[in-house]
Amino acid sequence: MDKESLNASDRKLIAKLVDAGQQHLFADWDAPGTADEAKAAFLALLKKTDKSYPGGLAGYISNARKLLAEAKRGENPFEGFVPHHPNTIDLTAFDATYDHYEALGQKQFDKVGIVLVAGGLGERLGYNGIKLDIPVEVVETTPYIAHYAACLKAMEARMESPRPVPFIIMVSQDTSAKTLQTLESNNYFGLRKEQVHILKQELVPAISDNDGSLALKEKYELILKPHGHGDIHMLFHTSGLAAKLEKEGIEHLLFIQDTNGQVFNAIPAALGVSVEKGYDFNSIAVNRIPGEAVGGLAKLVREERELTLNVEYNQLDPMLRATVSPEGDVPNDQGFSMFPGNINVLVIRMASYVRILEQSQGIIAEFVNPKYDDESKTSFKKPTRLETMMQDLPKLFGPDEKVGVTIFDRRWSFSANKNNMTDAAAKHAVDSPPESAATAESDFYLAGRMRLAATGTKVDEAAEELILGVPLTPGPKVLLRPSFAMTLAESREKFSGCSISGEATLVLDGKDISLEEVELSGHSALIVKACDGAKVTVKGAFENEGFELVKLTAEELASDSVPEYLRIRGYRFKNRGAATYEFDQPGKYVVGASS
Repeated sequence: MDKESLNASDRKLIAKLVDAGQQHLFADWDAPGTADEAKAAFLALLKKTDKSYPGGLAGYISNARKLLAEAKRGENPFEGFVPHHPNTIDLTAFDATYDHYEALGQKQFDKVGIVLVAGGLGERLGYNGIKLDIPVEVVETTPYIAHYAACLKAMEARMESPRPVPFIIMVSQDTSAKTLQTLESNNYFGLRKEQVHILKQELVPAISDNDGSLALKEKYELILKPHGHGDIHMLFHTSGLAAKLEKEGIEHLLFIQDTNGQVFNAIPAALGVSVEKGYDFNSIAVNRIPGEAVGGLAKLVREERELTLNVEYNQLDPMLRATVSPEGDVPNDQGFSMFPGNINVLVIRMASYVRILEQSQGIIAEFVNPKYDDESKTSFKKPTRLETMMQDLPKLFGPDEKVGVTIFDRRWSFSANKNNMTDAAAKHAVDSPPESAATAESDFYLAGRMRLAATGTKVDEAAEELILGVPLTPGPKVLLRPSFAMTLAESREKFSGCSISGEATLVLDGKDISLEEVELSGHSALIVKACDGAKVTVKGAFENEGFELVKLTAEELASDSVPEYLRIRGYRFKNRGAATYEFDQPGKYVVGASS
């Protein structure tokens, strides 16, 4: 391959890169006829990368040089800003205020799109697949993606005029094929194919020096790295999807993470807050302990500029000490920081979002974090790259955009699943959240118990125990499926005089199920599933062997014959005789303990 054999677009791109100081990419090419396939593949990759980034590679290099110069000078992005407590709505209590916002939010279900950021694999968990395939619980083995789909279907069922909820999934090179395979092989989990929008984020070039030189692994091989989950904004812009959804009547987008099973517990009320307060950007947050390794949400004020956004925990304390609090991030009377914890669950108003995407081309507040060889900051230990985070969108806001924070009970709204059992046990040993598959499942049942207790049901928990050094509460295991209830008010209508205790299990799946004087204790289990149009009333005390928690043996933990989703937990549940009732025909039914 020589210059004459290149097509016009190849020559144009090479000229553009040379003008941008990237001569090294082409400096030592082999003579024509040698490595021509490798040259062609290299040019194809450069063209693909150039096309995927707004402003092309020249824009990326220009942005990199600017940010690297700031990093070399040691500029503090928060220089001059003074932190203050953000505007917050506290919904940690299940009271009339909570009910008010849930009712408002439910009325908006037909004007909402759900955005799922799912670019990561489960490698850190010890799971060789996409995290969306991991079961959030193993009583019925429901994958996260199936749970989220069920939540969307439940939202649609509660609309006055049902319409499909747009479901936007951002995937990466690692997760794209497997996510599509999971959706297609499961018939999109009951969703319509056309309501699911897949946006694939591309990698960006690594940078080898302060001049913005694109890094090569070897000749004809560009080093590419992830750009961060802030790519979701760029993809919404370049695909035209944000503008399209706005035209279709979508007023808010809800951004969620791939393995947080509790997130839909908070979504109705958070949406209600956004509507009533007129927030352009609403961060769903939890209370955090001072010094906890979780970003803090703060209102930052400098002269006429005001920003409410996430400040990483290692930046927050020094900022406080240098401005308003010589003692740093100190606890309040409840032991919490005045800066709520960011969990990267966002409610964004579509009108302002589309406008800002058009202004920025979707490139949201990039940053660079080079690791220098020495104090001269002239060379890097390894290539770096530009990054972007989706929660930094407010950095582009003007004075007319409103930003707020809505605080929820932590385990009601958030329980991450990201650490293997060994790492989780080590975290638990130093009083840090384990954030494992086991604790995420345990918290998932806890959120069910919280919903149940809010109905007036008497709930007594079993004692916590350790499995491979990770804490787990074995019961009661409460799975109130989204089809059964989406709000606390709806839940309260369906229970009267009930109790549950010990390691009992309750699974309810269906909109028209009600329980009267139902009692579950010990290991007893009750599973009731009802189709649309089946009205089921359940009464009495149920006694059976239910589900037994069985810890995996050392041999099972090491065996490929045991599914990975069990090995990353260290246990399974064995059905020893749960009372199960399924109604697949419309009608009225009564279920008693002797049925």
